[in-house]
Amino acid sequence: MRDVDIALCLAVDASSSVDHDEFGLMMGGLAEAFRDPAVAGAATGGPRGAAAVALLLWSGPGAQAVAVHWMTLADAAGAAALADAIDAAPRLVPAGATALGEGLAAALRLLAGFPGDAARQVVDLSGDGAGNAGIPSAPVRDAGVSAGVVINALAVVNEEPDLPAHYAAQVIGGPGAFVMECADYADFAAAIRRKLVRELRGALTA
Repeated sequence: MRDVDIALCLAVDASSSVDHDEFGLMMGGLAEAFRDPAVAGAATGGPRGAAAVALLLWSGPGAQAVAVHWMTLADAAGAAALADAIDAAPRLVPAGATALGEGLAAALRLLAGFPGDAARQVVDLSGDGAGNAGIPSAPVRDAGVSAGVVINALAVVNEEPDLPAHYAAQVIGGPGAFVMECADYADFAAAIRRKLVRELRGALTA
């Protein structure tokens, strides 16, 4: 795989709090975002002219799966191919508890195995609930930050209005790390598009 400006792991909550329709809105929102010229432009606008993206689904303890393996975005065609792959991605993990720490750990392992050189490594975590099973997320976050990974989060606040504060304290980390929020899953597509542009460009150019 070619060298890229950013290796981005999309770590998406597929626990029982996310019903069938909500999961469809998340996948559809992600696919729609990568079809947006602003997102494709952000992915290819760095010195190396490319980004790499993978999609990880997570739910309860031991339930994490890579739904889309690393794909390179070096032009609009690459972004469109990624969007199609996300659209076709099955829900590979069973609905269950919210093992936030384990989902984050799986995302970090995926980044550690990235088969190329990335100037930046970033986790983009999306979810609608605080962790309620498995290992705590803060020590995992700390280990990721120590390894040079930036962790950002998108909180869907329809069920837990305090979730952004939880993500800020327990999940995000690294230079320029941030939390964004959206009111509900109907707002997910617009929110994830803004988030992707910001993290693909990097903190200094957002």
